[in-house]
Amino acid sequence: MESMFSSPAEAALQRETGVPGLLTPLPDLDGVYELERVAGFVRDLGCERVALQFPDQLLGDAVAVAARLEETTGSKMFILGDTAYGRCELGLSCCVDVLGAEQAGAQALIHFGPACLSPPARPLPVAFVLRQRSVALELCVKAFEAQNPDPKAPVVLLSEPACAHALEALATLLRPRYLDLLVSSPAFPQPVGSLSPEPMPLERFGRRFPLAPGRRLEEYGAFYVGGSKASPDPDLDPDLSRLLLGWAPGQPFSSCCPDTGKTQDEGARAGRLRARRRYLVERARDARVVGLLAGTLGVAQHREALAHLRNLTQAAGKRSYVLALGRPTPAKLANFPEVDVFVLLACPLGALAPQLSGSFFQPILAPCELEAACNPAWPPPGLAPHLTHYADLLPGSPFHVALPPPESELWETPDVSLITGDLRPPPAWKSSNDHGSLALTPRPQLELAESSPAASFLSSRSWQGLEPRLGQTPVTEAVSGRRGIAIAYEDEGSG
Repeated sequence: MESMFSSPAEAALQRETGVPGLLTPLPDLDGVYELERVAGFVRDLGCERVALQFPDQLLGDAVAVAARLEETTGSKMFILGDTAYGRCELGLSCCVDVLGAEQAGAQALIHFGPACLSPPARPLPVAFVLRQRSVALELCVKAFEAQNPDPKAPVVLLSEPACAHALEALATLLRPRYLDLLVSSPAFPQPVGSLSPEPMPLERFGRRFPLAPGRRLEEYGAFYVGGSKASPDPDLDPDLSRLLLGWAPGQPFSSCCPDTGKTQDEGARAGRLRARRRYLVERARDARVVGLLAGTLGVAQHREALAHLRNLTQAAGKRSYVLALGRPTPAKLANFPEVDVFVLLACPLGALAPQLSGSFFQPILAPCELEAACNPAWPPPGLAPHLTHYADLLPGSPFHVALPPPESELWETPDVSLITGDLRPPPAWKSSNDHGSLALTPRPQLELAESSPAASFLSSRSWQGLEPRLGQTPVTEAVSGRRGIAIAYEDEGSG
């Protein structure tokens, strides 16, 4: 039976952890897992203890990879086994498990498999091995030419992380004909304290874009290499979803299967995703109580992001509650019926991870949607419609938009709910030093009670729980209670 405040222990025992034994033939291990590069990374750092993190579907190769690395480096390798819930607490393995590595006394961590490439919260050296997937270049070239007949149109080559190694080769085949081609690359986190003499390229969506001076990413269309013909539903891919949400709506976006070269225009899917997100923004604007779900503890700036979201809700006149429940499930969130919407603070892939929306009583939003609902100055001119990482909302980011001052007319702008049709009242400004939870309201009996939306919700319930009635119940000596079970107490007759 599932606990309301923790994920069930049976889920970890019943979960499929991959095919037993080796998944990759021994002669192919070095190439698939880039063991030569990993060994060089370990030797350069001089590490004696190294943690290896594998997703569940690759655990069959973990022992062989660890043995090969110990043989070539002389360092002790540890395989992190706590993969039941993922490091973003959402059942994903895209975030690095820095906390688990530190508990093993590791001096570095190697992350294998798909990754969100979010910088870790602690300064531990991390290397990523995205695992290379074969790409049929000739088929992808034909697919690109079919989708982009204009050789002068600006296009960006994108891919899922496992296909990123083939983008330069694909661009080499296309450049003789296409003049304005841009190749993206995975945005691996920079080592702590490293300084680059050259300016860093634009970094968005977990990728870097080497734009020429004066060019903007919004000018480019996109050609995405990734996915599979056997995938059950492409809408469930969080990496592709964050690209579709954040890409300029007026630019074409097409995808190509790296195995078959089959292409698909993603415009309709992007429209569905944006419509869903606009609906969630309206729900957040109507909400009075917001639940902030702490979905990650291993990604950098999660504390600052949590404080930013609390300040947003307070400025908009809403009450917020911080909930640390692990992986969100309908049973857990149903314990908080007074909450109108939940906001999931997680890595970019975790925030867009597929949720069974029909099973939750209230919707789950991403931080960007709460920003759009609570900040009247959002979005700034020329910004793409959706930011997928909460770090983009914080001060210091080029996309940060400060809250307007209390006297700004933006707070007084009339706003009508597109869901209920009612006119929303302008929010009352509350400074960050004004703790709304301490506001007191006098009652006619001169009693004091906390004034909050949660208290108002409780007062509307027909049953409000047991009342202690302190000082109103006479004190009596303890007496013997009834004996037996409910079906037949000892003092009851047999009739």
